[in-house]
Amino acid sequence: MNVKTSALAWTSMLMLACGQPPTSDGSAGDDDGGPTTDPTVGTNPTSGATSHHDGSGSGGGTTGTTGTTSAADETNDDGPPPIKLDQNGIPDAPMFCMQGEGEVEFSYIWIANSSQNTISKINTETLVEEGRYYTRPDLQGNPSRTSVSLTGNVAVANRSGGLTKFYALEENCVDGNGNGTINTSSGPGNLLAWGSEECMAWHTPMNYTSQRPVAWTQGEWDQAACATVNEKVWTSGAQGEAIEVLLVDGDTGIIEETVPIPGVQAGYFGIYGAAVDSEGNFWGSQLGIGWVVRVDRQTMDVQTWPMVSSGYGMTVDQEGYVWTCSSTAARFDPMTANWQTANVGGSGGCMSDGGDILWMASSPLVGINRHTLAVEYSIPLPNYVHGVSIDHNGYVWGVSMNTEAYRVDPQSGTWDVVGGLIGPYTYSDMTGFALNNVGGGGAPSG
Repeated sequence: MNVKTSALAWTSMLMLACGQPPTSDGSAGDDDGGPTTDPTVGTNPTSGATSHHDGSGSGGGTTGTTGTTSAADETNDDGPPPIKLDQNGIPDAPMFCMQGEGEVEFSYIWIANSSQNTISKINTETLVEEGRYYTRPDLQGNPSRTSVSLTGNVAVANRSGGLTKFYALEENCVDGNGNGTINTSSGPGNLLAWGSEECMAWHTPMNYTSQRPVAWTQGEWDQAACATVNEKVWTSGAQGEAIEVLLVDGDTGIIEETVPIPGVQAGYFGIYGAAVDSEGNFWGSQLGIGWVVRVDRQTMDVQTWPMVSSGYGMTVDQEGYVWTCSSTAARFDPMTANWQTANVGGSGGCMSDGGDILWMASSPLVGINRHTLAVEYSIPLPNYVHGVSIDHNGYVWGVSMNTEAYRVDPQSGTWDVVGGLIGPYTYSDMTGFALNNVGGGGAPSG
């Protein structure tokens, strides 16, 4: 089933293992209207994810009140199957380092509280919010889209301009004041003042009137360091009718490339959403019936195609197809430049589950077959959800525009709820699943 496939697709996300092999038999810019390039800097990246929590649903929904199951429990039929990692080691090797090996360490969903100008870090296993952070020095960033890297860290775009990175793990944060401890938020009750939060890696100011898209590239695997390195972040901003796409160094926040997008007018918002394909190329789309934009990761060459239906959210799936999503699901084949569309009743963000299903935010939550575009799932929730994401256990997350986010078991249609959000508005790759999902997908065959 689709969720099983999605679990397999998740195995290299946030889990990079170095150490002893198994002992068993192997079963075990400074332009006008452009950005500035002087980031406020912090530190380095790491990785993440954990176990399995059964979904539950009731009229009121509660946070994490149902039973739990180990991720190693292969017999649990109550929810999406746990991650099954590649357990084959290297025979006769005394020490080894393999990309995508080992146990999942942590899993977070990062949701912007737009009206509070903050971002929340929520543990997808425990449903506990473990941190909340301001996203711009003036506390007026109006953040929205978030993107999680393969090392587990997040970049958030401020709609009022500026890009900010936070570390997921405290061990990577910097003791800036030298007091021997990391000063960082532990949840919504202790927001730290800007400049005091030591898990903020960097902030890069950008002078745009609209800055929404953000998408990490995959980075490169360093065998000697046993780590993913050289991660980059794509973003895009608009000033007047001009649109630029930028490539930012993920470690430093320094802008490395600024690419004008000719022939595409910004309209109200410029490029509205973004994702990458298996080669780390930028894909973006506009709100309404605008343009799909591709920027080549290596050459920075720009290609554009007219959209055929109104779009709101967008994503790239594991076969390299580009999707724009609203009431209509529209699938674009980059090899043939052909579109396939269907009116399916969505309205916001969308994401592939790594298998056959594309999940679309709406009320109810909608799951369509990626191949036929037929609706296969329709799951009612207590509130309309505008953003959708998948976690490492195959659960589907829906983010409302009120105070809640829902973790949905697609097999049973039941759900858990996380409350306490303030004006949430995120419908991007807020778990990192989509980035991992495209990793080896390549371009579609057409």
